Amino acid sequence: MSSFSLNTPKLPAIDRRARRQSHKWPIGIVAVVAAIVLLPVATLVVTALGSTGEDWPHLARYVLPQSIVTTLELLVLVALGSGIIGVGCAWLVVAYEFPMRRVFAWALVLPLAVPPYLAAYAFAEFFHYVGPVQSLVRDLFGFERPSDYWFPDIRSTVGAAIVITAVTFPYVYLTARVVFLMQGRNIADVARTLGAGPARVFWRVLLPVARPAIVAGVALVLMETVNDFGAVQHLGVNTMTFAVYSTWLNRGSLEGAAQIAVIMLVLVLVLLTAEQMARRKQRFHAPRGTQINIRPPRKALLGGRALAAMGIALLPILAGFGVPLAIFGRYALNRLNQFGEPALAEAFLTSVAVAVAAAGLAVGAALAILYAARLVRSPMMIFMVRLATVGYALPGTILALGLLLSLARLDNAVDAFARSYMGFSTGLLLTGSAAAVILACAIRFLALAEGAVQAGLEKLPPNLDQAARSLGRSAPASAVSVLLPLLKPAIFTAAILVFVDTVKELSATILLRPFGFNTLATYVYENASRGAVEEGAVAALLIIVTSILPVALLSGPLMRDSGA
Repeated sequence: MSSFSLNTPKLPAIDRRARRQSHKWPIGIVAVVAAIVLLPVATLVVTALGSTGEDWPHLARYVLPQSIVTTLELLVLVALGSGIIGVGCAWLVVAYEFPMRRVFAWALVLPLAVPPYLAAYAFAEFFHYVGPVQSLVRDLFGFERPSDYWFPDIRSTVGAAIVITAVTFPYVYLTARVVFLMQGRNIADVARTLGAGPARVFWRVLLPVARPAIVAGVALVLMETVNDFGAVQHLGVNTMTFAVYSTWLNRGSLEGAAQIAVIMLVLVLVLLTAEQMARRKQRFHAPRGTQINIRPPRKALLGGRALAAMGIALLPILAGFGVPLAIFGRYALNRLNQFGEPALAEAFLTSVAVAVAAAGLAVGAALAILYAARLVRSPMMIFMVRLATVGYALPGTILALGLLLSLARLDNAVDAFARSYMGFSTGLLLTGSAAAVILACAIRFLALAEGAVQAGLEKLPPNLDQAARSLGRSAPASAVSVLLPLLKPAIFTAAILVFVDTVKELSATILLRPFGFNTLATYVYENASRGAVEEGAVAALLIIVTSILPVALLSGPLMRDSGA
């Protein structure tokens, strides 16, 4: 009996070598991007571990205890506040029907358009002694002097927690709302048939199932809290982020600031781990067979209950979006002449230029690493892409410090080479330049661009570019001629997200910018630092109006789903 061999023939050695050669450049691109992103962190760690340690006794005794306790206290308060408000509002708009519910469902995302530092400036003015709230209290009760009554101080840890919660709770609201919608009728109806009322269904059934999503949303809020610099500084709250800034600039100790930054990195890693674990557990929210497109039935609210629901939904919107808009709007109306001032015009043009450059750099890097991962599908490549996008988790102050140290060493090496072999000094080429600010923003917001481009790339079948390569085109040529035209909407979304976040960015910009370099964010910051918040009102409004665009892009598809 004859036998037939069914074994797949092995590729010739020359084909295997050619295949390995074709994989080298995609791996090299991702490795370079990941190295650039991780370089500031590595430099920071090396600087902290290699310091003489002369600043450590002072930091350990006078700086770290207070800043760590304050930071943890702020994180706990913000986590509780954002969790309660975000989950409560998500459940309200999903489970109940009341007038203007759809409007509130979308408007609850608007506070994301207000950066925490702008909210801090607005709240400080709103609750100031001569502000509208205390003025109303004095008019109502006949008080004449500050000693006649007690009023809570917004310039405190609790005040900072209120401010940050007011503009970051939508992270929790969005994640919780999606999960509540995805439950469908199945899980809630089973509980109701067993006699459970709406409150019991929420506490005993839906809330435990939604816990991973809520944890993920709270983790995002806490990372934003750790990143914040402008709000805590303005409100006089000595967090670890402010301690890095103060140790660096006030004490002139880069090594001491690096040591504090490394401790902050440990805290960020804990938050990232919690967020990643929560995301892994989210896959159990919509098991196979669950009707995720059928929203749970809403209970109609009438009369006083409907008014109460509207008030509950309206209050977070007024606090996180209405107060800043009202304060800066009132100040801006009295300063319309600022639109023609050279300083504001220069800050606006600088913001646009930096944001365009950062968006172009981030989107270009995202396209490169994702296409490389499309060509070489391996666990190692996936891991390297994740490393290349960790910049978003780095607080701006830490990223700025690490980048400054890295660029200073690079500039010094180039200068030493030029002196030794060319006979002249190059000076500082990158340190303290606009290029440093652009690079910091591109590193930090690369994850935003990667996420948007990846969403578009996943919709394209892999055989599109493979067909082009089979006709003799190289991989880069096929990507340019075939994939890029189809990815234009995703590229546009990615560029918008990076552009707007760069316009809002303060922490890294304030530390890396050259002398006389002002963006809209630093323009507002400088006016607030000298007690003239009203002089930066027009710039603040420009930031808020610009930031509404990505909020609409992100929340629009969510609000159009069947459960809205």
